[in-house]
Formats: sequence, structure tokens, C-alpha cells
Amino acid sequence: MPADANFLTVPAAIHHAVLIVRDLDASLRFYRDGIGLDVLRDRQVEGDWPGLFDAPSRSLRAVFLGDPRVPDDHAGVLELNVFDGDVPAGPPPSPPVTGFFLLSFFVDVEATLSRLAALGLGGPPRRVDQPGPGGPISIAVVRDPDGLRVLLTPGSITRSA
Repeated sequence: MPADANFLTVPAAIHHAVLIVRDLDASLRFYRDGIGLDVLRDRQVEGDWPGLFDAPSRSLRAVFLGDPRVPDDHAGVLELNVFDGDVPAGPPPSPPVTGFFLLSFFVDVEATLSRLAALGLGGPPRRVDQPGPGGPISIAVVRDPDGLRVLLTPGSITRSA
């Protein structure tokens, strides 16, 4: 426990997720215009990224996306990064394997799928009805511009309405 009694932490809370993207414009169209996240901050950042992450350079562009009405210490933030220098493409889409699997967003599923289709993004959605605490919910999975699975869900699968 910190010596400062005014220091507040939330144990095991997720602060943010970072995606390394190849095409920032396409990723912004997907996450901002398609999913509906807002740009919270867009900045160029210098640091020892080669030492910390084995990155190709000391410079990266970081675009933070989320809901401006909710402080980032109360809700997750999505950070899109583009390094100065070449970063190898990730593995091709595959069946589930251990490690990172997908990002999930609470959205109006049908409206989001319509926006993504109008933007020519997401690919053909995969859908399934899933039991939820308040009754069945329809969820869908699409792919971001780098091939990452993105789950669209209208609400909680663990909490009663």
C-alpha cells in the first residue's frame, strides 16, 4: 500500500489497450467513424521505445480514442500507435490461439454494422445470439484494417439489466 493515504488505485482495472497500426487513416475511419469513439488526444511522442519495446525508432504517433464524457481512469481507452520506421505485419487472421484475441465494444450493433458497411470497413460480419442476464443479445464480430477481431455487443453478458 502506498505511503500516501490519498493515493487511489483500482486493483486490476484495465486502463487502455494499444494497437500498432499500419494505416492510421484507415484505423481512424474504423474506430472513430465506424465504431463511434472520439479522438481524446493526438500527439507525437519521443522516448526510448527501442529499449522498452524493441521498436524501430524513438518516435511514434499516439492517438487516444474513447468517450470524452468518461474520465480515462473510469473507462478503457484505445490507443493507436504508428512508429517512425517499419513494423512487420502481424500474423494473418487465424482460429483462436493463446494470447490476445479481440477487442470488444458496447455499441448499437446494427447501427455500427451499417456505418462500417457504408465506410467499406469491417468485412462480412459474423453474428450469433447469446444468452444474457436480461435475455438474448445479438453480437457480431468484424475485422479492423489490420485484421484484428472486434466484437460488437449491445450490453453486458454478466450483469442483470
